[in-house]
Amino acid sequence: MPIVKYTSADVALMARMMRAEAVGEGKQGMLYVGNVIVNRAKADCLDFKDIRTIREVIFQVQGGNYSFEAVQKGSLFYKGARSAEKRLAEKNLKFWRQHPARYALWYFNPYTACPPTWYGEPLTGRFKNHCYYEPAAGTCASVY
Repeated sequence: MPIVKYTSADVALMARMMRAEAVGEGKQGMLYVGNVIVNRAKADCLDFKDIRTIREVIFQVQGGNYSFEAVQKGSLFYKGARSAEKRLAEKNLKFWRQHPARYALWYFNPYTACPPTWYGEPLTGRFKNHCYYEPAAGTCASVY
């Protein structure tokens, strides 16, 4: 049973985002980005209340900007989804979750060491260029 409901269009959209955000980090890095996307659709807390679909996650606007930089700046995001990335996206949607992004709702590339917290949320770990952060204890039970 999938973590969140999805369509073939959601798989393609998620695959495009995973590639745009983490193609340089290989399949594993793209799967971690996929974890964050699925976790945001599952979470009913913090910045992700009333965000339930893959499309809503990817096109969410916060503070006047898209949550994912690739939506506004990423030429890779606007290219068609490839079958390899679609398979990875579907793997995430069918319940693939792994540390450090297992429960992560955020990630970013600090171009330096990962700070221990990011906007008050604890670091769970790093994979290549990206640092992953999950909600502080007791703030978002729906993501676990």
